[in-house]
Amino acid sequence: METEFFLFVLALIAGLVDSIAGGGGLITVPALLWAGLGPLETLATNKAQGVFGTAAATVSFLRQGLIDLRQATLAFLCAFTGAASGVLFIRTLGGDLPGWLIPALLIAFSLYFLFSPRVADFDARQRLGQGAFAFFVAFPIGFYDGFFGPGTGTFFAMGYVALLGYNLRRATAHTKLLNFASNLAAILFFIPGGHVLWRYGLVMAAGQFLGAWLGAHLAGRHGARLIRPLLVALSLAVSIKLLLDPP
Repeated sequence: METEFFLFVLALIAGLVDSIAGGGGLITVPALLWAGLGPLETLATNKAQGVFGTAAATVSFLRQGLIDLRQATLAFLCAFTGAASGVLFIRTLGGDLPGWLIPALLIAFSLYFLFSPRVADFDARQRLGQGAFAFFVAFPIGFYDGFFGPGTGTFFAMGYVALLGYNLRRATAHTKLLNFASNLAAILFFIPGGHVLWRYGLVMAAGQFLGAWLGAHLAGRHGARLIRPLLVALSLAVSIKLLLDPP
């Protein structure tokens, strides 16, 4: 029971942080490894609990009117398909990324969010069409989330801000929708392999749901003033963790 309570509390914190700035996996993945799960079980169980958090955040953002489902449908489908492909890849082939690649990208993204005038509570000029964004951004990031995952929310948010010109409120809201798509695909493709440890996954799901619901309301209310520093902090934190403890 002590382990379950520990995982519930960390999942609640992760859900709150993830719904605002992404990076919740930085909290939940080490927690599951600490609980004694193997790598595949950790990834699968993390997706099982994460899908509830992203679902709660998505519903909250929908109710706030921050998600345009008509425009986001193709990106949702591409993120889902990409994540399913990523899960199949890691289950059958495995594969390692260069240890420096993800930290370098996250540091670059954090600097962009910190200094770019485009990262604010107003929309900017769109640089890419919705269709191109779905195929060339949502699909590959979804694939990455399926077989690895740290920083996925930051990658989605970065794409929405830099390429579609969304303000941070809208970018964060649509990011949760695509996160939900990739988490849903991952869990559906992990379940047949028996990699999900439901004993921990359901306990963490309750924490994720509550934390994500609270975080989505905070993000919708406070916008860039809250989201911008958390995006920077989480990006740097993920980078430091990956550099010091490569996957």
